[in-house]
Amino acid sequence: MADDYTRAAVRAALTVTSRLGLREHEPEVLHERSNVLVKLGPLVARVPGTIRLARPGAAWQERDVAVSRFLTERGVLVVSPATDPPAGPHFAEDLPVTLWHHTPHDPDHRYAPDVVAGSLAEVHSALREFPGELPRRGPLDDLERIFGRHDLDGETPRLRAETARLAATLPDVAVQPLHGDAHPGNLIATEAGPCWLDFEDTWRGSLAWDLGILARQGGPELLAAYPGDVPEAVLGPWMRLRELYSVVWRHVIAIRFPHRLPAARSAFAAYFS
Repeated sequence: MADDYTRAAVRAALTVTSRLGLREHEPEVLHERSNVLVKLGPLVARVPGTIRLARPGAAWQERDVAVSRFLTERGVLVVSPATDPPAGPHFAEDLPVTLWHHTPHDPDHRYAPDVVAGSLAEVHSALREFPGELPRRGPLDDLERIFGRHDLDGETPRLRAETARLAATLPDVAVQPLHGDAHPGNLIATEAGPCWLDFEDTWRGSLAWDLGILARQGGPELLAAYPGDVPEAVLGPWMRLRELYSVVWRHVIAIRFPHRLPAARSAFAAYFS
């Protein structure tokens, strides 16, 4: 059943499309977790859901549109932002709303590791030419922002201290624009081939961040298939930071969905065991 976050997102999407004079369509909620995706005919409105607990403002939506448009213009297959009407962000219900072309896909299809890794490498290659400003601390800034806004089950001081400890262990290596959340769930199977989405986390950092996510959430075979090598001494600290990030995010989810708090506590205990 839809909660207040989802209902507000649907209202915001409908308000924006009405304001733009678009044809009315019955809204269909495709996704309602971190972001709420509302299909309205040929368009999909993307509105912050749980993520609004961690990221106020619209900078992330602006970045998502800018990076996705840049990649689309260079022939990289990604979910593309609308152009007519403009993608936005637009605002309604005090929420940023971006508009995207609906991209039909097969949710049950799973690509082979070499396809996933190769398509991510194509994204990385194209992003090296991205001319826009990007954050330089990525997940570290995200974590500090969350710590400043929420008491995470009384564990914020310990989580903040662990973040500082891990930050001091991160190797000083070359940086480049990253996807930022490069797990297989952000890759969809379309008729045209593998298609990446969700570039709101894009930042300029170590390649080990993206590859660590790929390995942690997709398996070591995906990392092995990536056309390039990151030494374990570099990869390890970034993978550990991703583990901590996941623990913190589980606590953020539990703010919206209190029944998820036991899972967040279990993840916390496992991390510090």
